[in-house]
Amino acid sequence: MGGISSDVIRGYNDTMILYLLLDRPSYGYEISKMIRAMSDEKYVIKETTLYSAFTRMEKNGFIESFSQMADNGKRRTYYRITEAGRRYYREKCEEWLLTQEVISKFISPQGTRALRDREWRV
Repeated sequence: MGGISSDVIRGYNDTMILYLLLDRPSYGYEISKMIRAMSDEKYVIKETTLYSAFTRMEKNGFIESFSQMADNGKRRTYYRITEAGRRYYREKCEEWLLTQEVISKFISPQGTRALRDREWRV
C-alpha cells in the first residue's frame, strides 16, 4: 500500500497547520516536522504546499506572520492563528466529521475482500 494521496489530504492541510498553531506560534520547518511525526511518517507535507498554505491562510486572515530571533540568533518567520483562524478550524473539524460519516457508508470492514467478491459477480 502506498502513502496518502495528495488529492485526498489537500483540503485538510490548513486544518492540520491550524491545529498545530492553536496553542502557540510556530515556524515552517517545525510545523512540517510535527505533521510528519504526528502522522507516523505517513504524510510528509511538501515545502511548496506548506508555504502556499501559509500565504493563502494569511491572505484569508486565518493566520498572521511575524519575525523573531531564533535561539541560534537567526531571524525566523513565525505564524500564529487568529480568531478567524480558530473559527475556520472549528468549521473544518465539523466538515471532517460529516465527510467521515458519509464516506464511512461506502467503506467495507472487509476492504479489498468485498471488492474481490463483487468483481466475479459483475
